[in-house]
Amino acid sequence: MNGIDVLLEAYSRIPDLVMGAADGLEPGDLEARPNGTGNSIGWLLWHLTRVQDDHIADTAGTEQLWTEEDWVGRFDLPFDPADTGFGHSSGQVDAVNVESADLLVEYYNAVHQRTIKYVQQLTEQDLDKVIDDSWNPPVTLGVRLVSVTQDCVQHAAQAAYVRGLLG
Repeated sequence: MNGIDVLLEAYSRIPDLVMGAADGLEPGDLEARPNGTGNSIGWLLWHLTRVQDDHIADTAGTEQLWTEEDWVGRFDLPFDPADTGFGHSSGQVDAVNVESADLLVEYYNAVHQRTIKYVQQLTEQDLDKVIDDSWNPPVTLGVRLVSVTQDCVQHAAQAAYVRGLLG
């Protein structure tokens, strides 16, 4: 198994986590926040998808699906279109009111499909390309792609935990 295959395997596991956290939830469930201050399932799934969309588009040199396919309009959130949720305040987390779990899953699935298509066209040599030299050590494409999978799994697991708290 080469590095591309490992990345494809890792990314292929995320959709089940997202769907498992979102399946059958009502908008009120999506907005529930543990202790009134934790991140909601809706925010967590929106954020992980926005980060994946943002980072994959950046590395692929494409426009994010968020704007290209007008997911920004479908979600109608009170944020700048470039917002991914990074550093959101409690009030901003509250502002992520999603009309349905299906909308979150549809957006995630679109981003996932683009991600898989992008990773499939990469070569092993591409993974060693430095894409961000502002870090020490500089970040390669491979490291960035692994980082995105880790972020998605972490937030999907948090969403599953919050779902468990709902009972």
